[in-house]
Amino acid sequence: MRELNLDRLRTLVAIVDLGSFAAAARALHLAPPTVSLHISELESRIGATLLLRQRGRVRPSGVGETLVARARQLLADAEQALEEVKRQVQGLEGRVRLGASTGAIAYLLPQALEMVGQSHPGIDVQVMVLTSEETLARLSGGTLDIGLVALPQAAVDGLSVKPWRRDPVMAFVPAGWNAPRTVTPQWLAAQPLILNAPNTRLSRLTAEWFAAAGEHPAARIQLNFNDAVKSLVAAGYGATLLPHEVGQRGQQQTDVPPADPRIAMRPLKPKLWRPLGIAHRTGQPEPATQYMLDALWALRQA
Repeated sequence: MRELNLDRLRTLVAIVDLGSFAAAARALHLAPPTVSLHISELESRIGATLLLRQRGRVRPSGVGETLVARARQLLADAEQALEEVKRQVQGLEGRVRLGASTGAIAYLLPQALEMVGQSHPGIDVQVMVLTSEETLARLSGGTLDIGLVALPQAAVDGLSVKPWRRDPVMAFVPAGWNAPRTVTPQWLAAQPLILNAPNTRLSRLTAEWFAAAGEHPAARIQLNFNDAVKSLVAAGYGATLLPHEVGQRGQQQTDVPPADPRIAMRPLKPKLWRPLGIAHRTGQPEPATQYMLDALWALRQA
């Protein structure tokens, strides 16, 4: 026996607590020879006597007392580990690793997190800001459980990617500008622009929207944090194109104004949409992951 065996340690503790081999055998539902074998194997592994017979009662030796104390801790740790795993299997606890863009994290994900927090408070959702490509790579590598990704995506073996939402892209302009009620590529291209960095799907979508009208504007600044972009718009630095993600549970609300009165929001002509999908590994998800998926699907648009 190269390693300490929990069953052998449990036998040792039972003998010390109950005072005899026979009592330990009855309590553990083991044959008496099995109990004796467990102790002889432990003593052989340790290289010392663990139990002493004194006046009809079995007591631990000095080495035995040390091992019994350690054994109690090991057995308690093992029991706790099993209990924690059991709670995860039951969906009472667990960890979910989720990757998403800053836009989804800021406006969509909090609704799903609130739902999971209310119904399953023992579930810990760890959120990472990632591009769609990074999300899919981490899902494939097993270091992520759920991803919110831009669509379309090429098929990846072992991953399920399904459409989730289609949010309208809107023009966000300083409220003091004399902006038309409907913004065209030609009008917007003539304004100072704040656009997403070129490695994002939104950047490609907006570039294609401009290009279809023969426009190829240069941005004053490119960055990926939507709140920072809106702060610059509010300061009058430029206009931007961002998804408007206020629709909940299938309701599409494109006429809700932005929270900051310094920003005006205008629909685009032609319209532009930012589709998102939910990605996860194929097969049956763990309960905690499934609860998070259910909350996200509850926000799916009809």
